[in-house]
Amino acid sequence: MTTSLFTRILFATDFSEDARRAQEYAIHLAGAWGAELEVLHVIEAPHGVGADAESFAMMERSRTAAAQQLEEVRDDLARRGIPARVRLLLGNPGEHIRQAVREKDMGLIVLGAQGRHNLLYGLIGKTVERLVHEGPCPILAVPGARKDAVESLPSDRLAVIRQVLAPLDFSAPSLDAVEYAVHLAQGVGAAVTLMHVLEPACYDLDWGLGVIEGEASKRDYWNRQLMEIRDVITAFGIPVEVEISAGLPSDTILASALRHHTDLIVMGTHGRRGMSSKECGSVAEAVLRRATCPVLTIKTAKFEPGHRRVVPHVLDRPVSKGDES
Repeated sequence: MTTSLFTRILFATDFSEDARRAQEYAIHLAGAWGAELEVLHVIEAPHGVGADAESFAMMERSRTAAAQQLEEVRDDLARRGIPARVRLLLGNPGEHIRQAVREKDMGLIVLGAQGRHNLLYGLIGKTVERLVHEGPCPILAVPGARKDAVESLPSDRLAVIRQVLAPLDFSAPSLDAVEYAVHLAQGVGAAVTLMHVLEPACYDLDWGLGVIEGEASKRDYWNRQLMEIRDVITAFGIPVEVEISAGLPSDTILASALRHHTDLIVMGTHGRRGMSSKECGSVAEAVLRRATCPVLTIKTAKFEPGHRRVVPHVLDRPVSKGDES
């Protein structure tokens, strides 16, 4: 299995701690696939900025400082053998990122998960949330140090991807995410854990043993599905484990990530749960808010021409509720 997973990567930075961590992953992935790397910084003007001389002077100071920081990023990339084009723009970060994806046909966006809380730079955290909702292409959100985290990435650690966790509910977006996880794992020499979460069933105990047996039948069914995908992936020499856990999806995924010392979570958005794109609180977003490792979300897959798929796009037969036996 040989494929070029990413040929054009957009790294959006606001120079925050999270963005500095994201830069390491942009470098790592660009180097692994020989991808073109573009670095974008957008200065977001504060609300109510006037046309007076003081406001112009403030914006010019911001532009000068940002231009210098961008040059430092480009110099660092060049020293590490990663040539990159840098762009400095003024406006709405999300709009400029989406425009860059459309114009340059970017295959991946890399950015910090939280960002800098500064009116001159905007709130990248909100930008991430909107981009994950819209999913113009795969998005890699990288967290910095989290004060409340059990385990956080050291700020000076180089990007390392050895363990990839791929949660799936067998919807098309989640199967696309597994496809990305497989090719990414092969490209960087990582192992993959496939996991499916069985949400807890609420029922009256008077319903009897049949309901409990039905839950066991569901577990067996999904385990067979996981094992079939595992067998396909291991044929390409990639180490794969499978896991079925019960619980609330986001909590269960995060617990599994800690248990397996996961370096990267790859997951689809808007799967079988049928979340509206206008609703907050989807599983992917809940994981993104609390994860201590990078999270790659897939809503719109953008495989390169000639890509040879490993994981099927859909199951051989659709499965509806109560049809898992």
